Amino acid sequence: FLIDFKALRSRPGRSQADMTALVGNAGPAFVALPPSVPARALRLQAHASSDSPSGSGAYAGMAVGAVLGAAATGRGRPSRSRRCAKVARLASVVSEAGSTVAEKPSQGRPYKVVIAGGGVGGLSTAVAMLKKGYDVKVYEKTGKFARFGGPIQFASNATSTLKAIDERLFDRIMDKFCFTATRRCGIKDGLRSNGEYRMTDVFDPSYFFSKETPADWFVSFPLKEIADLFNLPYTGVINRPDLQDILLDECRSRNEDFIENSKAVVGYENHEKGVTVKLSDGSTVEADLLVGADGIWSAVRAQMYKEGEVKQASKDGLSRQGCPYSGYTVFAGETVMKLGDYYECGYKVYIGPKRYFVTSDVGDGRIQWYAFLALPPGTKKAGDTWEGAGGNAKEGEDVISYLKSLHEGWSSEIFKVLDDTPAESVEQRDLYDRWPEFFRSWSDGNVVLVGDAVHPMMPNLGQGGGQAIEDAYELTRILDAAKTFSQDPDPKATAQALQD
Repeated sequence: FLIDFKALRSRPGRSQADMTALVGNAGPAFVALPPSVPARALRLQAHASSDSPSGSGAYAGMAVGAVLGAAATGRGRPSRSRRCAKVARLASVVSEAGSTVAEKPSQGRPYKVVIAGGGVGGLSTAVAMLKKGYDVKVYEKTGKFARFGGPIQFASNATSTLKAIDERLFDRIMDKFCFTATRRCGIKDGLRSNGEYRMTDVFDPSYFFSKETPADWFVSFPLKEIADLFNLPYTGVINRPDLQDILLDECRSRNEDFIENSKAVVGYENHEKGVTVKLSDGSTVEADLLVGADGIWSAVRAQMYKEGEVKQASKDGLSRQGCPYSGYTVFAGETVMKLGDYYECGYKVYIGPKRYFVTSDVGDGRIQWYAFLALPPGTKKAGDTWEGAGGNAKEGEDVISYLKSLHEGWSSEIFKVLDDTPAESVEQRDLYDRWPEFFRSWSDGNVVLVGDAVHPMMPNLGQGGGQAIEDAYELTRILDAAKTFSQDPDPKATAQALQD
């Protein structure tokens, strides 16, 4: 139903006092109500909108429409007096809309948000919240942002969420993107692939019976087909330094001083006015909300779940900060070469006993590879830039020789990549993993966790950054719905919204 309050202004039978008691100072506006609203209720509510001497414009009109719709959704058909009383009670919420056409509701104070960590999750959250007008401050423990780190994969869920956060951000990332889903991506037999980069049929069952049937491909992931089905952007990769630069630039375009380096969030204290955030230099800052986006070794998480010291190792060395060792260490390197299947294959996983080897096109003719090996933690053979010390040529040469010995008898395609890799590019990292928090809340009062701090991902899933971006979008959406335009942030309402 569509009510034109202006057209009904001349309807007799209601005094101004009656109208005010029912719906406040509703001015001329078209208001849509659901079809379930009874006609008699519509007539009653419409009478209440006539003859207002001041008129409050579309703001009050739309608010009144919402009130009337809410009043009409009750079950049964109460008496006229009860319906009038219900409308009168609900109509009080429109008082913030003002009493004259020129008067608009005053805007409440925006959320003041502190974000721990300036990685993909922290910066994506900052972009989403700054776009909404929040007062955002990111604290990052590193002294400055440097261009390091390899490519990061974004599947369709991540790219579509980036687009939902900000179209310009999405376009800038796409300008630096290398699409892999437009080519075959899947799992190959690490032992039987014959070195010719054959694009044979996937899992041809006749190879069980015929030695002449190629057995190269076990699985082809339908990344393009799924994206086409749901009209989503394709999966691909972007250099982590390029992504970092874009996110930083988008944040600084909205607030030049949004981030402070060389300061880490080390703790927090909830109170009735919000949260006090404790920083590594001994200082504190007050906020409405603290977002723990400080990664798998999160200080915010350590306090929330009472895990002890950050990254503290267990006595048996098989876990850190309550996070168990996955059983795998990963070696990685990068080279520039044209593979035999460069134009047909985006990425491939060579799989075999106790290990697998991954190669991926990462743009500009570059190939990145990963070797996942089932080794004990602490089997250190190369550096890790994420830990502050990258590899060197001597270590890289030793690792390449070591990997070639472990893959003896595997496809020559792997050896071609290893032989062409600059030794200084080789790095290593032990992989720790934990279950996502299904049974414990991700929030504590006005503190909430996002990304790897609450649901870390193994790198072979290609979803660590993507899930953090989804967290950023959902958290901002929830906060935006927790207060109205004219309200200041309410700590209790914010905490409840995070729990819900």
